[in-house]
Amino acid sequence: MPDVKRTVKIITEQHVIGKPSGVEGFPMRSWNIRLVLVHETTGEDVQANLFEKATYKLHPTFGDRETQVIKRPPFKIQEEGWGEFDMRIIVSAIDKGGDHELLHDLNFQKERYEAEHKITFKNPKANLLERLKESGSVGGEENGVKSKRGDESAKKKRRSEKGVDMERLADSLQRLGEEDLLQVVQMVHDNKTADTYTKNDVEQGEFHVDLYTLPDSLVRMLWDFCVEKLGS
Repeated sequence: MPDVKRTVKIITEQHVIGKPSGVEGFPMRSWNIRLVLVHETTGEDVQANLFEKATYKLHPTFGDRETQVIKRPPFKIQEEGWGEFDMRIIVSAIDKGGDHELLHDLNFQKERYEAEHKITFKNPKANLLERLKESGSVGGEENGVKSKRGDESAKKKRRSEKGVDMERLADSLQRLGEEDLLQVVQMVHDNKTADTYTKNDVEQGEFHVDLYTLPDSLVRMLWDFCVEKLGS
């Protein structure tokens, strides 16, 4: 399963309140923060229900409230204070999808402002995958079942569309030397699309790519490269 990226939007609202702050020139303010997802296609705000909790790490002067855990979307925190500071927000995905840390600048320049952060879910499991579908595409998954990239008829169709013998291309890539393969990896990274499936196995020192998910221009580029290095 390819990695899936999503955008988390942090929405901050604040205003001055009629309480003394004890610090001249710095009025007391009420502020709140909530989290939503940005739909990858429509750009609309979507409920961030793929997280099971959000942990806010505030300024030490908040004492017992320095660390606050919110367990329901939109993971809204409400506080009062007079000072600006940088905070950490750790969002924990469901289905053991990992913790993701967001750095947020609490400031009082505007009464409402937004900040967006990209996060990556690596090999998401079934439950998390279903939630991810509510906010956009998940690559090689359709209706909760992995698409069959091995379907021979689909492969033959794509092969004719690309005008390249994909089996010969795969064989040629395996015969390239190490330096040439590094160039291939770079070419794939530079020219892949959102539909391209790749997997970088750092521990094994291996790079996997599904040739049938590459754009036509990249397939032709790889074919010409192999012909140049290995001959026709």
